[in-house]
Amino acid sequence: MITREYAVDTLRHALNNKNADFRDGQWEAIDGILHNKRLLVVQRTGWGKSMIYFLAAKFLREEKRGMTLLISPLLSLMRNQIESAKRVGIGCMTINSTNEDDWDMIGRDINAGRCDLLLVSPERLSNNDFSANILDRIGDRIGLLVVDEAHCISDWGHDFRPDYKRISKLINKLPKNMPVLATTATANNRVVDDIKDQLGQSVEIIRGDLVRKSLFLQNIYMDTEEKRLAWLVSVLKGHLLGSGIIYTLTTRDAEIVAKWLRKNNISAYAYYSNVIPCDDCDKNITERIELDPRWDSDGKNTNIIYRELLENMLLKNEIKALVATSALGMGFDKPDLCFVIHYQRPQSIVHYYQQVGRAGRGVDSAYGILLYGSTDDDAIANYFIKNAFPDEGHVRSVLNAIYEGGTETSKSKIERTLNMSSSNIEKIIKFVANEEMPPIVVDGKKYSATINFKRYAMPREKIERLNGIRYKELDAMKAYCSSKNCLMDLLCEELDSPIIEKKCNNCCNCSPISSIPTKVDPNIEMFASEFLNKTYIPIHARKKWGDINTAVIEFGPCNNGFIPLNLMMNDGMALVSYNSGPLGRLVKNGKYHDHRFDRKLINACVKMYEVWRPITRPTWVTSVPSLNDPSLVSDFSKRFASEIGLKYVDCIKKIKRTDPQKNMKNSYHQQNNIIDAFEITNPPKSDCLLIDDMVDSRWTLTIITAMLRKKGVKSVTPMALADSSNIGD
Repeated sequence: MITREYAVDTLRHALNNKNADFRDGQWEAIDGILHNKRLLVVQRTGWGKSMIYFLAAKFLREEKRGMTLLISPLLSLMRNQIESAKRVGIGCMTINSTNEDDWDMIGRDINAGRCDLLLVSPERLSNNDFSANILDRIGDRIGLLVVDEAHCISDWGHDFRPDYKRISKLINKLPKNMPVLATTATANNRVVDDIKDQLGQSVEIIRGDLVRKSLFLQNIYMDTEEKRLAWLVSVLKGHLLGSGIIYTLTTRDAEIVAKWLRKNNISAYAYYSNVIPCDDCDKNITERIELDPRWDSDGKNTNIIYRELLENMLLKNEIKALVATSALGMGFDKPDLCFVIHYQRPQSIVHYYQQVGRAGRGVDSAYGILLYGSTDDDAIANYFIKNAFPDEGHVRSVLNAIYEGGTETSKSKIERTLNMSSSNIEKIIKFVANEEMPPIVVDGKKYSATINFKRYAMPREKIERLNGIRYKELDAMKAYCSSKNCLMDLLCEELDSPIIEKKCNNCCNCSPISSIPTKVDPNIEMFASEFLNKTYIPIHARKKWGDINTAVIEFGPCNNGFIPLNLMMNDGMALVSYNSGPLGRLVKNGKYHDHRFDRKLINACVKMYEVWRPITRPTWVTSVPSLNDPSLVSDFSKRFASEIGLKYVDCIKKIKRTDPQKNMKNSYHQQNNIIDAFEITNPPKSDCLLIDDMVDSRWTLTIITAMLRKKGVKSVTPMALADSSNIGD
């Protein structure tokens, strides 16, 4: 029998603190688990929810009642949990996408009983190999199921994940008296009710207040990117001590903000799911990546190693800030994090609380600062809401493709059949596969229709209801930004948390004297504007064909789909991100309104070219032609060529009208849309600079380059006015 006294001794040993004790509700939750209850614990970030399931897992193991299965949504969260489990003294193993080489060994350890806690993502539950080789074998040995970040179960949750729906099916397979623990910091009454529907109505709720007394909240109106960048430099150098996180809504903004801060001697790096080391990374970072035993000469696992390295650098206060998307959020535990800044307004108060709660867990004073006021805030928020659910027509198209393709249907086969992006296809498959009566079944990378296929219908009413709620949440977030009332009180009210006091005395409205200065230095703002005009964007050469068959017919043999080096373009450069900053807006105006690009864009490209200095120096210039506006790009290219002292050669002709490349959604269709659309006549054989106004998929540049080089051109370096790949991000 585990007593409270014994549990406290174990807690003190785990924390290496002889005075440690349970917070209100912690022991009650552990004791409930030991008595086979189903619990939902809703407590503020940093309260200690993970200590409940780590200690419960240890005690259940001591009582020989089986291992714990922990379902957790993020790799960064998993890494923190593994370290925490070690400190508590339990053997924790994980099966995820980053350690596939170790799965067999881990499976043997689990089957041999050498694992106290198995940590998996919800996506792993849909993997047939995992179910057959691991889950089915240990089902009768699981003593506790833990669902971390349980708001992801709920359709109403801010980070709903379709794979979490599988958890209710898993629970139905487990013994009725087996304890289940769900934990979250962000569950209002709607989310709580939804979680109970999934886990069973017998779930008991342990709920505390969400007030963070160490966290000072402040909202600041700033309507331009230039002002926000300038303000960041001032406050990070002069007012905010320690290290922190700056949250952005897009990867593009994460990169720009991080680069700007480094330019101003503030150590900050971008962090998002597919981040790669930046061009101006500290040499120490590159060396540490290459010293990692998982790295090899091909750069395998570089993305994973880099993210882990960035997390550790922040944890050790080796950098001032990570500029992160939501990829760095749930469960990232740094007790001494001193600030969280939101560069843009989040979609909802629930989103906001989840992220701002990273700060002030183990320090007396920390800041949570929200910047708002840009028109981009609305555009990005509306985009996320609009794209939260797949389009009904797209769903039906994917289902038909799977039905007609038979049992061997794969994602690549669907891409060839449908003009649809890979990510959209994945989203649709995940959405329908987790429905109550799924119209398809997923077997590894193969899909087939089920008996429910013909009668499947999109849950329109549910989607409309959810979208309506999300727009209301967006309105509540807008109201929070401009409110003159207590900000902590507003957060608690929106999250249906008990409100302890009507005035926190710890926000910009209750205690304005404690606020961080909001004034922007006009000189730094001017430098920020210049910086935005020089945020050049690399154009990376494509390395593989989108459709091998047509590529081979047009250009000859290739090795496993790789574009031969003698047909590949060099890496190039784009001047700006489309419609971003003064120059980005000039590109938009020139393309769609004036039908001629402004002289300022010529000057800016000349400066870029001087800074960039392509490795292979071009000796002549040509451009990508268009049938819709034949003179637009050629006129710009001739003027630019004259400025840098190179000759312009008109050697590319468009011979077929094509659909706009932006309407082509995957590489197969993007390549085939233009592969026979151009003709090359008598190009010079020396090094070429190939100019286009917009670059997105890079297939137009890739195909024209292959044609030029097949005609004997020594090298081709691409250049574009704007990168439009961020449109809609």
